[in-house]
Amino acid sequence: MPTHISPEVIIDGTLYTLLIFSVATWTVILFKIWEFANNSYRNRRFHAAFWDAADLAQAETVSSDAVAIGPQARIAQKGFAWLNESRLSDGKHLKYCGAPADLLEQAMLEQMQQEQHRMESGLTMLASIGSTAPFVGLFGTVLGIMHAMHEITASGSTSLDVVAGPIGDALVATAIGIAVAVPAVLAYNFFLRRVKQHRAGLENFVASFLHIVFGADGKDKE
Repeated sequence: MPTHISPEVIIDGTLYTLLIFSVATWTVILFKIWEFANNSYRNRRFHAAFWDAADLAQAETVSSDAVAIGPQARIAQKGFAWLNESRLSDGKHLKYCGAPADLLEQAMLEQMQQEQHRMESGLTMLASIGSTAPFVGLFGTVLGIMHAMHEITASGSTSLDVVAGPIGDALVATAIGIAVAVPAVLAYNFFLRRVKQHRAGLENFVASFLHIVFGADGKDKE
């Protein structure tokens, strides 16, 4: 350890780093809880209104309802926008050349990937904190023990009351690192499962949308 750097500064820096990790973890957790709850609420409202529509024209107006705009509504908007642009282009643009069902599916899948990226935002941070926080705590513990050993050597006493106190204080950093990592790992696994569940629901919606637009024979019903 460099002699010009105080050990207390490094150890305190480690603890403050873990504090920042903890604040970031709980901020992401609270935000993701709100985000998934909000998406679920909006998807339920949109799903009910969309399938209660009498035809595609009415369903298109449902997808623009501000109250119900969520992942499914944005995917539907992308689908309706592609249909409208395709009709206006009348096959004059290269991007509309090919099987309409495949092209529409590709456009909607691109939007679905964007929605998945939104849902996955913040999860990398949780995974990183969950994997690094114990090592940051261990780093602080090692430095604390080294500092305690130097003080014990300087004091010239090896009695238990002299040794146990500083080493016990140093182990606090490891305990804090584990305490920070556990919620991050649990939250990451929970939200990752929620992302998979939402993605499955969006995939089912895309398949249903394609079915009502083109029907089983692949022809545009409009």
